[in-house]
Amino acid sequence: MSLLSQEGLKEVLQQLECHFTWELQKEHIDPDELEERIAEQIRFLISKSKVRNYNLLAYVKFLNDKKDEALENLQKAEEAVPLEYPGDVEKGSLVTWSNCAWVHYHMGNLTESQAHLEKVESICKQLGSESPYKLELPQIYCEKGWALLKFGGRYYEKAKESFEKALEKEPENPEFNSGYAITVYRLEDYYAKKRSGKSSSLEPLRRAVKLNPNDIFVTPLLALKLQDTNRVKEGKKYIEEVLGKYPDVPYVLRYAAKFYRRKGDVETSLQHLKKALSLTPNSGFLHHQIGICYRTQYFALKKKVSKGQFQSVLKLFELVNLCFFHFQKVVERKTKFVYAYIDLANMYVEQQRLLEAEETFQKVFAISNLTATEKQQLHFNYGRFQECHRKSEVNAMKQYLAGLKIENCSFEQKKCERSLKQLMHKTVKKGLICVEIFEILGSVSERLGLKEETIQAYEIALKMDPGNEKYLSAFMNLKLSLKS
Repeated sequence: MSLLSQEGLKEVLQQLECHFTWELQKEHIDPDELEERIAEQIRFLISKSKVRNYNLLAYVKFLNDKKDEALENLQKAEEAVPLEYPGDVEKGSLVTWSNCAWVHYHMGNLTESQAHLEKVESICKQLGSESPYKLELPQIYCEKGWALLKFGGRYYEKAKESFEKALEKEPENPEFNSGYAITVYRLEDYYAKKRSGKSSSLEPLRRAVKLNPNDIFVTPLLALKLQDTNRVKEGKKYIEEVLGKYPDVPYVLRYAAKFYRRKGDVETSLQHLKKALSLTPNSGFLHHQIGICYRTQYFALKKKVSKGQFQSVLKLFELVNLCFFHFQKVVERKTKFVYAYIDLANMYVEQQRLLEAEETFQKVFAISNLTATEKQQLHFNYGRFQECHRKSEVNAMKQYLAGLKIENCSFEQKKCERSLKQLMHKTVKKGLICVEIFEILGSVSERLGLKEETIQAYEIALKMDPGNEKYLSAFMNLKLSLKS
C-alpha cells in the first residue's frame, strides 16, 4: 500500500471495526468516572479480559485527551493478546491494531497509523474476508457489545444486537452468553416485569451461570433477578457462593450489598459497601448505595421516634448528615448521575432546606443529554417539590405534564400521570381555577384521546384568555379532526 494522504487515510480508517467506529459518544458518559471504573476492573477482575478492558480504557483516555496514555494502554492490550488468544493472536489483535491506527492518526503519526492499518489488511486478506479492513468475528461482536454496555442505557439495544450476532456464531460460548444476559437484565423495566410476573432475563442469566459458574459479573445479577421474582432463598444461595469465591472484589460486594438491602438487612448491606469502599475509595456508585442505606435507616427510625426520645433524635441527626455526606460525594464524582442529584435534593427537602433543594434540581435541568426516563424522573420529583413545598399547583401540574408527554412508557411516566390527575381533581374541587389548569386539562385529555373533553377544556381556556393563539390553534385543529 502506497502512503495515503491524511484524508485518504481517514476514509480507510472509518471502515475498521473498533471503538473509534462504534459511535461511542463522549457526551453520554463521565470520562473520568468511566476511566476509574475500567481501571478498577483491570485491578480486581484478574480472570476477565484484559485485552478488552485495556482497549476500552485506551479509548476513554483518548476521549479525555490523553493520547499518550491511550497508546500505553493499547500496548498493554497487545501484550495481553498472546495470553488470552494463544491460538489466534492475529484475530485477537485486530481491534487493538485498529484502535492504534486511529490514535496515531489523531496524533499526526500517519506512517505509524498506516502501518497498523496494513496489519489489519494483511489478516483480513489471509482469512479471505470480503472487506479488506473488516472481519466478521464473534469475539469482535462481543468486544463491541461490552463497550456499548459500558457507555450506558442509550447503547443497550445496540449491545444486545452485538451479543446476539456473537451467539449466532458460537451459541455455547460462556462469555457471549454472559454479555447477552447482562444486557437483557439492564434493558428490563423492573416495575413492568414485576407487574406481569414475567422476566425475560431470568433464563439467559441461568444459562450464563450454568455455562460459567465462576462468572463474577453474571452470578450476582442472577441472585438479584431471583430476588425480584420472589425466589429469595435461591438468590441468597448464589450471593453467598459468589461472596465465598470473591470476598474482596468490589463488584461482588456492591451487588451483594444491594441484595441484602432489598431483603431488609441494611446493616449487612452497609458492611459489604464499606468494605468495597475501602478497596475503591473514589467510587461514586458505592457512595450512592451507602447513602441509600442511611436514608432507609433514617426513615425507618423517623417513624418510631417521638420528640422526647433524645438518643433517637441524635441518631436521626447523625443519619441525615451521613446521607448528605455520601450523596454529595456522588455528585462530586459522577457529575451526570441524575438519580444521585435527585436523592440529594429530596434530602434537602426533607430537612426543609428548600433553597438548596431548588439549586440541586436546577443543576439536573442543566445536564445535557438526559435519557427519557431520567427526564421523567426529574419532572416527577420536581413536580412533587412544587406541589408539596412550594405550594404551586400550576407549576407542579406543568412538571407532571412534561413528564407525561415524553414518549417513553415507564414507571416514572405512570407516576406523572397519576399525580397530575390527583392534583387536577384536588385543585378543581378547591375551586382554584385559572387558565393554565384548563390548558393542562386540554393537553391531558388530548393525550388520552378524549377529543370532546379536550375541546371543552380549550373552550374554557379561550373564554378566560380570548386572544391566546396557542389555545385557538389547538381548539380549531381538534374541531377539524372531530369532523373528519
